[in-house]
Amino acid sequence: MEAGLVLRAAPNVPFITIPAAGVHGVGWLALPRNLIFLAQGVLASRRLLHKFTPDVLFFTGGYVAVPMAVAGRGTSSLLYVPDIEPGLALKFLGRFASRIAVTAKDSRKFFSRPSTMVTVTGYPVRADLNTWTPESARAHFHLNDQVPVLLVFGGSKGARSINQAVTARLPQLLGIAQVIHITGQLDWNEVETVQGHLPQEMKDRYHAFPYLHEDMGAALACANLSIGRAGASSLGELPLFGLPAILVPYPFAWHYQKVNADYLVSQNAAIMLEDSALKDQLFTTVQELLDQPTRLQSMSRAMRALAHPQAASQIANLLKELATPGGTRW
Repeated sequence: MEAGLVLRAAPNVPFITIPAAGVHGVGWLALPRNLIFLAQGVLASRRLLHKFTPDVLFFTGGYVAVPMAVAGRGTSSLLYVPDIEPGLALKFLGRFASRIAVTAKDSRKFFSRPSTMVTVTGYPVRADLNTWTPESARAHFHLNDQVPVLLVFGGSKGARSINQAVTARLPQLLGIAQVIHITGQLDWNEVETVQGHLPQEMKDRYHAFPYLHEDMGAALACANLSIGRAGASSLGELPLFGLPAILVPYPFAWHYQKVNADYLVSQNAAIMLEDSALKDQLFTTVQELLDQPTRLQSMSRAMRALAHPQAASQIANLLKELATPGGTRW
């Protein structure tokens, strides 16, 4: 996925992979093989460092960064922690990093580093997301200004349980809102079939897409309420637009997404549903929120208060500081 994203965003930037594998939660049969991958990754990283001679290394987490962190211990580095609670690999990488950037102050407690070494930057979002106004976004999707908009999205690959819960109650949802539904590619054919069987007046209210690129900012800007997972991007994109949310942590990444959701819920910016409760509670939860515009406005203000629109610039400035001779290192 990363290779395709880099190619799309910056075709002239070289993309090089190194061997890596996880060790946490891996069975005994796979562990020796994964350790060999990590060792190969360290050797490959050393060769790459020798050839490229970077001034600074930038890590955003995951076991794929471990070999480079080990090989590059003598080079200044910045670790960015996107989720509220760092995973095992991020905690390990934190031992090597010259500086650590975090999305929210709640993440500081997970690192035994001086407070001056940990900077709250917020979650960086694409600059093009914030070019839309609610008015221009609604016009882009041909939406009725008098009817609330519900945005449903489950991440880059979609979320099957959310898609199924929405399509199961789609007529009822379309009776109270216009729906922008980003399904992911895996469920697109099924959702397209459901869409084809809707009466015309409901089709006019239902805007389904397998994926949105440049239009994602418009979808976020025009919505009154969102339904989605609680991945790290929810900590940046939802606050940027002050978009109240019903968060459904992914059950197979439950812990970290639940911590993210708990954080937004604790700030009165979102409510949380368990994945297993979606089919029974999704429609009534949406209906209750849309029937309380004052509550939605309060959630929107609370969500917007968490925004860090300059997060990307702050992270870039930290990298520049580390790459400057005499800058903060070890």
